[in-house]
Amino acid sequence: MEESPRTLHSRLRLWEYPDKYIFEPVDGVTDSILQVNRADGSMESIGEMPQHMQNAKVTTVYGVLGMIRLLVGSYVLVIKGRENVGSYLGHPIFKISSLQLLPCDRSLNSSSNEQKKMEAEFTALLKASQKISGLYLSYEVNITLCSQRLHELGNESKSLPLWRQAEQRFLWNNYLMEPLIENKLDQYLIPVIQGYFETFNANIGSKSVNVTIIARRCTRRTGTRMWRRGADKEGYAANFVESEQIVEYNGCTASFVQVRGSIPFIWEQIVDLTYKPSFEIVRQEDAPRVVERHFLDLNKKYGAVQAVDLVNKHGSEGRLHERYAASMNPILSDDIRYLHFDFHKICGHVHFERLSLLYDQIKDYLSKHGYFLLNEKGERVVEQTGIVRTNCVDCLDRTNVTQSMIGRKMLESQLRKFGVLGEGQEIRDFSSFDTRYKILWANHGDEISIQYSGTPALKGDFTRFGKRTYQGIAKDGWNALSRYYLNNFADGTKQDAIDLLQGHYIVSVSRDMAPSTKRGLVETYASFRVAFALIFISFLLALMSLRQARSGTRHLLESFAWTGLTLGITAFVRAHGRHFTNRPRFLTTHY
Repeated sequence: MEESPRTLHSRLRLWEYPDKYIFEPVDGVTDSILQVNRADGSMESIGEMPQHMQNAKVTTVYGVLGMIRLLVGSYVLVIKGRENVGSYLGHPIFKISSLQLLPCDRSLNSSSNEQKKMEAEFTALLKASQKISGLYLSYEVNITLCSQRLHELGNESKSLPLWRQAEQRFLWNNYLMEPLIENKLDQYLIPVIQGYFETFNANIGSKSVNVTIIARRCTRRTGTRMWRRGADKEGYAANFVESEQIVEYNGCTASFVQVRGSIPFIWEQIVDLTYKPSFEIVRQEDAPRVVERHFLDLNKKYGAVQAVDLVNKHGSEGRLHERYAASMNPILSDDIRYLHFDFHKICGHVHFERLSLLYDQIKDYLSKHGYFLLNEKGERVVEQTGIVRTNCVDCLDRTNVTQSMIGRKMLESQLRKFGVLGEGQEIRDFSSFDTRYKILWANHGDEISIQYSGTPALKGDFTRFGKRTYQGIAKDGWNALSRYYLNNFADGTKQDAIDLLQGHYIVSVSRDMAPSTKRGLVETYASFRVAFALIFISFLLALMSLRQARSGTRHLLESFAWTGLTLGITAFVRAHGRHFTNRPRFLTTHY
């Protein structure tokens, strides 16, 4: 791949003055020094460092991710720490280990108390961005594109700055970059993806093989598990992830891409304190149109599509399956296929080796559409002409087990092509390589799951060890409870932070400073902490009264009264469960 005409700044000296920030490149390219006004966030490129450098705090940063404007102030997000995690097609890849938010809000001093209050609420959400995981970047290569797409870029596209080459749907800081784009600061515009990257090198016999996995999360309908389900009216699905598996041997490179994504019509599962809230299909009549938009988009981007639906055929998931299958029927063709595989019924909780039954049904498709292959001269030998799109309900646990199985089968096919594996040999015949490969996919599944649900993937012990274990089942139970807590009591705020950073919610003075609409009594005072405290106190008083019931009838009656109050409060909280959860403040449905 040809180098971009202007190198991105990979290391900057940050000068923090009372009235401005100055970003001075220290990577050998110093023709563009960035100055940011701390009063209003205005930017300009200056030719040289100013004189009189006193009263400045000086630190090192590794890039500017962008800027976001709120009610009064603007805030610059910079890379404070990074870790080299390997290379992608010969170019270094870095994982962002820490972020820093630089406020440009001096004008807040002359703002009203109400503005200051609202600004503080928004900045609290922005500070959550400093804990976002799974952000990766390269200063040299466009990691938003898979190997095949990169190879297909024409010379004109390759000569553009990296941010202009980027696939917008996988560009995590797309919205944040807008102020830098307006100021033509190409050398500061670093494309960042959210997802996963890992690589390892191991021997198969005497032959050294390098395997990499890179996952790219789509930003079009991004968010948390319960607050981002289904698809929007344009067909963009929640938790849509492109996972590319790359194998390199003896100068040759093979790449295989598969995707996951929520069932692509409009449905939701709003938390209400129950362990498994009910599924609600919204505007059922729109489902065929939304499904068609989704698959036509995939068809245009990837070629043929084999949809693999892993949800249960019966029970609450069955309604989703029925609507999905019915919506797929009108668009089925040689290029768009649909297969239902009832994962839980066929594999249960331990017999995941039965996924071979699924593979038998799609192996002809995989063989036909293949993978992308470059020879030792960098010339294209074959290309991938179709993908597998896998889903369960969350597109996390069953999905990752299934994708790892498909990835393994394709890797074995590629290694036989290279002559690394003989006919009849499998990866599992080489224990060291097999172990590294299992860990690779288990780590991939855990990271994608953490970003969406807040916990590592369930069923990860099978992916990691090739079998279900008692420890893995116990860990799944703990993670399931953790998901329940996070989904009900933390993810609403997290969803607001994501929407703010991604530009799905644009701060507006006219809207956000307008008087809020009057809410009902329950909505105004509903709080899980208050509800829990009332239930606990009532239960405690009932218990104390019951212990003194022998002293007289009055204590017994008091015990009954407190018990009744406890049950009454519990029933009320249960009936109004949605109001007692941590819900997003912003409009987050995006239907």
